[in-house]
Order: sequence, then C-alpha cells, then structure tokens
Amino acid sequence: MKPIWIVDDDQSIRFVLEKALVREQFAVRSFSGARDVLAALDDDEPQVLVSDIRMPGGSGIDLLSKVKARLPGLPVIIMTAYSDLDSAVSAFQGGAFEYLPKPFDLTKAVELIRRAVDESLRDEVGETVDKAVPEMLGQAPAMQDVFRAIGRLSQSNVTVLITGESGSGKELVARALHKHSPRGQGPFVAINTAAIPKDLLESELFGHERGAFTGAQTMRRGRFEQADGGTLFLDEIGDMPFDLQTRLLRVLSDGQFYRVGGHQPLKTNVRVIAATHQNLEQRVKDGVFREDLYHRLNVIRLRLPALRERREDIPMLTRFFLQKSARELGVEAKRITDAAVARLQGFDFPGNVRQLENVCHWLTVMAPAQVVEPKDLPPELLATPELRAYVPAALSDAAPAAASALPLPAAPAVAPEAATPGWLADLEREARRRLESGEPDVWDVLTRQFEGRLIHTALDITRGRRIEAAQKLGIGRNTITRKIQELGLED
Repeated sequence: MKPIWIVDDDQSIRFVLEKALVREQFAVRSFSGARDVLAALDDDEPQVLVSDIRMPGGSGIDLLSKVKARLPGLPVIIMTAYSDLDSAVSAFQGGAFEYLPKPFDLTKAVELIRRAVDESLRDEVGETVDKAVPEMLGQAPAMQDVFRAIGRLSQSNVTVLITGESGSGKELVARALHKHSPRGQGPFVAINTAAIPKDLLESELFGHERGAFTGAQTMRRGRFEQADGGTLFLDEIGDMPFDLQTRLLRVLSDGQFYRVGGHQPLKTNVRVIAATHQNLEQRVKDGVFREDLYHRLNVIRLRLPALRERREDIPMLTRFFLQKSARELGVEAKRITDAAVARLQGFDFPGNVRQLENVCHWLTVMAPAQVVEPKDLPPELLATPELRAYVPAALSDAAPAAASALPLPAAPAVAPEAATPGWLADLEREARRRLESGEPDVWDVLTRQFEGRLIHTALDITRGRRIEAAQKLGIGRNTITRKIQELGLED
C-alpha cells in the first residue's frame, strides 16, 4: 500500500499524526508545504492526502485543485479551524473526501484516515478488475444464466434484486448491470447498509443540511444525489433499519426526498439495484422488512450461485486470482498443479469467490515454491476432512462407473487420537447438556458464542483491524461488520 501524505506547516501536527498512523502500521510521508507535495508527485503518489488549509507558499484548497487534476480518484482530507467554514465548503466543492476540524481528536482523525484508505483500496481493486477482466469469469451453466440475464437487462432501467451468499460477487453483477445499461456513462454509487451505523445511514443516503445535527457544519449531498442519472447499489438491503425503509420506499415511488434537516423536496433520477444474502420473504414474515418495499425492489431477481455450485469455474478463477495477486504485489505469478486445483475443487468455500481470492493471495505470499502443490495450501483447507472428489456433472450422469474410478484428492494424514479435537468434544458435551435439559434455541445460542469467540480472537490478533481480521477468517469485511453488530461486539 502507498504511504499517507501529511501536509502542514505546523511541525507538531505532523509529528502527532505521523506517530499515530505509524502505530497503526501505515506508511507515512510528511511535508511542510504545497510546493514540496507537487514536486514529490512527479515520482510518487499517496494512498491518501491529509492537508492543512492555511500554509505559506500555497493554500490547501489550491493544492486540492492541483492534486485532483492529476489524481482524480485520490481521497484528500482537508484540515481546517472550526471557524473556517467557508474554506470547508470550498474543500467539499473541490472534491475533498472529508474535512478534519482543528483541534481534532486523534482517534477520530486516524479512523477518518482509515476510512479514506479503505475507500481508496476498494476503488483500486475495482479499477484493476475492470482493466484485467472486462466481464466476470464463469463458464458454469449457473453463471451463464446470470450472464444471459445481464444481457437481457442491458437496455432496461428496471429495478433489480440480487441474492446470493456473502462473497459470491453481487457487487460485480451490479456493476455489470450498470455498465451495460443506458445509464452506463452515469455514476455508479455503492453503499453497504449493514456497514454504516444506523444514526449515520440516513445522512449517507439522503444527505444533510448545515446544522441538521451536531457536527453537520456544512451541507452534504447524499448517495441519492451523487447517483443522479446513474445507478445506486444498495448492498445488504435486508439489514436496513425499519424506519429508514419507509423513506426509501418514498424515493422509489416518486423519486422525491428531503435531506436530513431540509424542508425543500429534491428530485433524483436513479436506478436502484439492491442485494442481500438474507431471505427477504422470511424477514417480511418476521416483521423486520416492509412488504411493500420488498415488492418494490423485487421486480427482477437475479440469484448468484455459491462457488460450490460452480466448481468447474474454480481452476480458471484460481489462475486468474494468482495472476492478479502477483500484479498487485509486484512479484512473479505462482503456478498451481492440477492436484492442488483438484484439492481446491473439493472444498466448499463458505466465503465463496472472495474466500478463493484470499486463498490465492495467501499462496502468493506464503507458498514456499513457485509451483503450488497440495501440501502448500492453507492449513484450513488441509485440515478439512469433508473434502470431496470433484466429479463434473457430465461424467457423473453419463458414466458413473468411470466417475467412481477417478482418483480422490489426497486426504491429510490424521492420527486416530487427533480425529476429534478436544474443543469439539467439549462442544459435544455442552450441546448434549443443553439438549437433554430442554433448553430453548440451542442452535442459536451456541452458534452466536462460537462466532463471537472466533471474531473476538481474530480482532485480538489483528489489534482491532477489521479488514485484516476478515481476511484471516476467510470472510468479507461486510460480513465481519454485520456479525460484530449482530453479536454486540462493538467496543
């Protein structure tokens, strides 16, 4: 990852921010003025730029304008005094990611910078995928059905609901629907409704007026305004708070909304694509999702298959992700043997395509040789006794005898005494005790305890860094954010 650049003529501000960011394992580069930054851009570029407004030799607003001309996608955070509201407005109009009022809370400043880094990295990955693969990968019949549906919808602006497990590629499908639609030249704006706290989500969606709430020191456009003329992707729509569902329904019905704290109705021309891993019909029955909103969203439904339903795509995806990881890390791409690929095809991949990509990234960094053998695969794959032989449907239907003769992937050697680890025996005893005593909701209680302890341990290892914890667990960052909220693990 590229370094974060800090620009401020006040040496103490640079020192404090730099030390705090280094503690969070960010690379940092500091500058005392705008001229030095512009000169440095000839040879290098930052992941995020944090700049003061008032500096000798050029203001932060001028620097923002010049940097944005060269790096339009770079997140720029402008630091400003509380009284300098005009400059803050100018910063937003110039394309600033956010402004940081002085004096600032150091923890909040680091969190804001981390959010800008996350946004920057996501944009970079999106650009890499767009350049490397113009369309999604997949030759399995289930994926071909998805491709055909995208083709049929290419001249339509109809609302689409995408369903599928976490990590199966719902946002990629949404981007493809946008790209091939009449709105393809307009903006594509994505928001994950599960990843944003409830009290901030309304402002994120609809924007807010200055003074609408504490801290709202400038007017801010929401995602509906930002997506005007294009597509708004609402990920994890099933987690949207019930009271906000009413406001969303109104926008979908007549294209009209109010900013938070606003009294003037605004119009927007937006195509909405929603996605969820949840069973919305069941959530309607449970009374946590509006039935009228469900029907408004469920005009056209696209179901994305889980990776275990398209195992024939795993070899192609594996080789693509190994190439992609190598490009990102600036190293030679690893090659993988057929035996190792067969081993991957026998794994169920609960994290789907995202988990496979994480495995390939792990292999690029951790595999000892240039050619990946089955023994080089991550421990969680080698330790899975349920791995099955992958048999293509054509073989299993047409020639069962031949299929039964196919070699099975080599299973890991497990000593008899290690067949049932101690913690599984403890789990069995606890489950038996609860079941025999007639306790209710045994499944939910034990599952929550297991997931909570797993996530807590991963966060402890990564010192609270959620994205890194999610990668280690083989799940998506949206999933870990949702689970932390559901399990009450917030600090």
